[in-house]
Amino acid sequence: MKKHLQICLFLIFTFTASMGFARDYIIFSIAQDIPMGIENEKITKNYYVNMGEKQGLENGSVLDVYRVISILDPYQTKKRFNHRVKVGELKVLHAEDTSAIAHLNELEAGKNDIHYEIPGLMIGDHVEVKVD
Repeated sequence: MKKHLQICLFLIFTFTASMGFARDYIIFSIAQDIPMGIENEKITKNYYVNMGEKQGLENGSVLDVYRVISILDPYQTKKRFNHRVKVGELKVLHAEDTSAIAHLNELEAGKNDIHYEIPGLMIGDHVEVKVD
């Protein structure tokens, strides 16, 4: 009985400890050019993510960007639903140990019929390495 308890405690510790290592990678900052009012001016943006070389990023890596859209069903179940929707892609320009600078590679807004309150990428959007 004592051996079974030790095994159970070991398994519980192992699973709870591994949950502590799970991490969300997000866009934590956005820097953009200042609009100068020039006709056909192209405003560029840099997106800063908390993911870098330690997570396998290098210059040219492509990141999928997702937004969690949370909605409450106030009528029937009173349950909250979280939808994880792809909003675009970033391409890494520069990577360091645990952060990277990227620019917009592709935007999903307008490709399908999902309405985004904010059509571009924003701080807090989740990122992960694109796997083909």
